[in-house]
Amino acid sequence: MRTGTASATASRKTTRPTLSSPDRVVYPDAGITKRDVFEYYEAVADRLIEDAGDRLMSVVRCPDGIDGERFFQKHLGPAFKSLHRMEIAENDGKRAQYAWLDDLAGVLSLAQMNVVEFHPWGSRVKTLEKPDRLIFDLDPDEGMAWPKIKAAARELRDTLAEFELQSFPRLTGGKGVHLVVPIARRYAWDQAREFADRFAHAMEARAPARYVATMSKAKREGRIFIDWLRNGRGATAVASWSLRARKGAPVAMPVTWDEFARVRSADRFKLRDAMKRVDAPIWDYAGARDQRLPKAADLH
Repeated sequence: MRTGTASATASRKTTRPTLSSPDRVVYPDAGITKRDVFEYYEAVADRLIEDAGDRLMSVVRCPDGIDGERFFQKHLGPAFKSLHRMEIAENDGKRAQYAWLDDLAGVLSLAQMNVVEFHPWGSRVKTLEKPDRLIFDLDPDEGMAWPKIKAAARELRDTLAEFELQSFPRLTGGKGVHLVVPIARRYAWDQAREFADRFAHAMEARAPARYVATMSKAKREGRIFIDWLRNGRGATAVASWSLRARKGAPVAMPVTWDEFARVRSADRFKLRDAMKRVDAPIWDYAGARDQRLPKAADLH
């Protein structure tokens, strides 16, 4: 769902940073340059901000393209221009400075700094300790057929609906699917994480041949790992409309459930496909923003 707030904030600043090394190749297999990446993020900035704006941000940088060294950074220092910053206590008690953005200038400044992927928190900066969404990341065993992954996503959707929780599918641009579940900003991180934990393990208990709720690669053989760990304080997940640092320049793309039924892979949408969808209505959060989590006893 497009929001007026996101569009307004994206256009608040129009300062376009100077683009250095525009001809550097970022995706060698697709012939996509840094200029192409920059112009992509300029075109989809509003949509990216809908999902990632006003949230603390980690990023993946690829200064020498996706085949070179890459950096996952959660502390973005002064070299990263046009960002907002706030100091917070991390989970280990130490204090650190994090960054967030809310406009086009921030998006483009990160593109200039060779950022390829955007990974926001599950809460907004004004209500940092109250997440407003859960994410269940369906991470299949290597080589699992796409129809099985699609069936799993629909099964989780239907099970969440049993608890009156509406979910929205996002193709990760890799091999899996995210189910995004908006929730009311009334729960602490521990409550959100506990529900996600219990739900994932309940799905494993319901269908142990299909699902696993632990990270162990050995236990994942032939099954789908329901990654619920993205719902803790400080955890992140790739943003909708973010490029992925993978061959072909795939995009993490939100889709409707009707579209999802027709999609043939999690990396279906590439950079140029995404630019054609920038004005298409996709998710409609109406009626879902204030969803409440069920009681723990209801999951048994």
